[in-house]
This record gives sequence, structure tokens and C-alpha cells, in this order.
Amino acid sequence: MARTPSVMVALGTPAPAFALPDPRTGKTVCLADFAGKRAFLVMFICNHCPYVKHIAAGLTQLGKDYEESDAALVAINANDAVAYPDDAPDKMAEEARARDYRFPYLFDATQEVARAHGAACTPDFFVYDAARRLVYRGQFDASRRDTPIPVTGGDVRAALTAVLAGRAPAAAQFPSLGCNVKWREA
Repeated sequence: MARTPSVMVALGTPAPAFALPDPRTGKTVCLADFAGKRAFLVMFICNHCPYVKHIAAGLTQLGKDYEESDAALVAINANDAVAYPDDAPDKMAEEARARDYRFPYLFDATQEVARAHGAACTPDFFVYDAARRLVYRGQFDASRRDTPIPVTGGDVRAALTAVLAGRAPAAAQFPSLGCNVKWREA
């Protein structure tokens, strides 16, 4: 399994528009649905990746902790579901229910949204401010599958807290590390 780092997209990049289905609810969710929220977190995850599985309980807790806040959270799976059937929409709906995700878990079948964000790996995180400009990108926290560091979501939480308080997140931002996004072959 290859360990792939985040691309570390340029800060200030605008949030790409999207309209993607949530297999759990059957509804289409789009960027405009979160207008008025001061912070917006986009998480690229999937079901089968061991790096995502390592932090999955932390994602559940993050969703619960920010559910009543002025931050909106969405997760997006852009993996090729034909080559990786564990990441198919029906399996995503099962995963979201089993993990009690409190945020939409969307399927990017065309992979266009992942490409527009510059997502490279799962997990990969992007925090946008109220103007929908990128202010944080990178890791959930310093925990890795092969370290005893606990999963806290500290880096993403610090970025969300800063944005909600009207401040810029810390300048020191570190790439996420995980499985590469499973791109479809052309």
C-alpha cells in the first residue's frame, strides 16, 4: 500500500462548486446548501482505506462536536467504485449509518470534485472560511496507523476553531498521509 501525501493546494483557493448525491439519504447536496455557515470542511474519505479506518471514530466525534455549530462538514468519496466495490454508494450508506456520521457522505462518481479540490489521498481535509476561500488543508492530526499518538482531529479542530473565531488558522500546516485516491483509468 502506497502512502500518498496531500498536495497542499494554495491557501486562498476558492471552494469548488459541487452537486453530489448522498447515498444514505438519496438527496443531492451542493455547496450553496451551506451558505451562511462561517466555516466549511470538506473531507475526502472512503470506506476501505486503512488510514481512514484509523481515524473513523474521530470523524464521528468531529461530526457530533460541530453538529450545532456555525461550521458545515461534508465527506466525499471519489474512489473508483467499480475497481473498489467496498467504496460503492450502497456500501457508503451502510458505513455512514454504522459510524453514525452526522454529516453528508457524498459520492463523486465523475471524480471531478476531487480533482477540483486537488484531493490526492484518503483522508484529505480542506477548511474554507465564510468567503469560501481555502484557509487550511492537510492532516486530521499527527496520529498515524503506526504510531501511539491518539486520534484527536487536533489540526482540523484548530482550523475550524480559528475560522469560527474570525482568525486565520496557524500557518504551519502539514500534509495528510493516506491511500491515493483511486482514479478511474481513462
